[in-house]
Amino acid sequence: MRIISGEFKGRRFSPPGNLPIRPTTDQAKEALFNIFNNNFEFDGLAVLDLFSGSGSITFEFASRGVSNLTCVEQNFKCCEFIKSTAGVLGISPQVIKADVFQWAQQNTNRKFDLIFADPPYDLDNLKDLPKLIFDAGILKEEGWLIVEHPKEISFKDEAHFGWHRVYGHVNFSMFSL
Repeated sequence: MRIISGEFKGRRFSPPGNLPIRPTTDQAKEALFNIFNNNFEFDGLAVLDLFSGSGSITFEFASRGVSNLTCVEQNFKCCEFIKSTAGVLGISPQVIKADVFQWAQQNTNRKFDLIFADPPYDLDNLKDLPKLIFDAGILKEEGWLIVEHPKEISFKDEAHFGWHRVYGHVNFSMFSL
């Protein structure tokens, strides 16, 4: 895992081989963060990383100066890796070990500017994720939800859909209020 830009650019971390992760490719991260750079000021953003896995996306945001970072991940070992890596970098994201669907339904007191979700591609209810986020009311006005998903899934007919991008084998769909 490599941080591609910002303060921690070039830093590499090796997640343990037993983590159930599928990290977003460098090419896809670079393209996605170029879009973010053109649409957001990173300073002051509240970012939520759902299905955080290795924390790769969280660390990219931190490298660009975002300090209000929340990670939700169900796997204990992934949470421990995120905390450990954050300690090495000297940052302190809030790391929550929880099922994303249950957490979102219970977390109605916080709102986020950017929500990134990279669920397992074989997740049965992956298609329900945007509705869950909007029903939970955790995205701020003008905020974005980005869902990484397999090419077999299309969100184009879903409420709040904004755009779809493909980078290699990685698909991103964006939603906003």
